[in-house]
Amino acid sequence: MGFKHTPARYSSALIALHWLTLLLLIAVYALMELRGIYPRGSAGRAGMMNWHYMLGLSVLALLPIRLALRRMGGRRPPVHPPLPVMQERLAALVHLALYAFLLAMPILGWLTLGAEGKPIPFFGLQLPALTAADKDLGHTLEGIHETIGTLGYYLIGLHAAAALFHHYWTRDNTLRRMLPQRD
Repeated sequence: MGFKHTPARYSSALIALHWLTLLLLIAVYALMELRGIYPRGSAGRAGMMNWHYMLGLSVLALLPIRLALRRMGGRRPPVHPPLPVMQERLAALVHLALYAFLLAMPILGWLTLGAEGKPIPFFGLQLPALTAADKDLGHTLEGIHETIGTLGYYLIGLHAAAALFHHYWTRDNTLRRMLPQRD
């Protein structure tokens, strides 16, 4: 697996982590949206919530690796034809918002669980709480977590729509730079 970007695409390691992160986010959102198939207090619902927590924390664990690979890869592959300056700036702003989202959401979830006095499971481990138990704080943090989670739908959707716009409308290489290479 390559760690250096080429003139045509990002490194294969970064591409793999990009798509893995997407799959984790799909699973995290699906677990949250589908938890209602089980009644409150049931083992099935608790299992779905535990998977939601663990996969969300996995996104957090992958974030520093993604950032390191992005930096290690060298110069990022240029967009051909080049983007107008305003689009370049908007793309940078959306990427910054996405990285902030990938950092903030798992930390808010972790803080929420600790404030609610709940365990923080992570694949056989129990992580320490980041705050003392405080039901009011937990309720506030949970509301913030849910609000940002809703905004995440729009942010992720905007990112995907922009990639498809560039691929099918402007016909540049924006999306192809992040697609796995076909041999």
